[in-house]
Amino acid sequence: MRHGKKTNHLGRKTAHRKAMLANMACSLIEHKRINTTVAKAKALKVFVEPLVTKCKEDTTHNRRIVFSKLRSKEAVSELFREVAPKVGDRPGGYTRVIKLGSRLGDAAEMALVELVDFNETYNVGEKPKKKKSTRRAGKKKAEDTASTAEPKEASAKETKKEEPKAEEPKAEEKKDDKKEE
Repeated sequence: MRHGKKTNHLGRKTAHRKAMLANMACSLIEHKRINTTVAKAKALKVFVEPLVTKCKEDTTHNRRIVFSKLRSKEAVSELFREVAPKVGDRPGGYTRVIKLGSRLGDAAEMALVELVDFNETYNVGEKPKKKKSTRRAGKKKAEDTASTAEPKEASAKETKKEEPKAEEPKAEEKKDDKKEE
């Protein structure tokens, strides 16, 4: 029984497993996506996500903790410089595992592991969003922008033109009143 044993040993001794996960994590940080087996992908996800959480706060202590796991200066600097600003507001789930099918040679289940914020095809929400507006609000805004965009002289001419139009219906009303009498 496997009670209380949450790590997948991946058929390797401890030192080999830690070195392999560190190398895979460095490759993931450098290339933003890698192909591997499903078992290794799941183990890598458990290994990388706490490191990405650490990189949100850029302190010397956090850098040393991440360096002790990754053992690569370039990977640590790229993690803190490029990855951290993109995932700063995300509460977790920094990696995505996509199953690809079986490998030809030994029929091992393959998977693609990628950093979520670096995939352009899935980040459709990053496009500039259109402002929501009702019809009513759109008309008011259009009138306000039209009046502010025109010079003061032009708006004064319009008001003069509008005044005679306003007087014409009054004249018609007077004619109607005379006819009624």
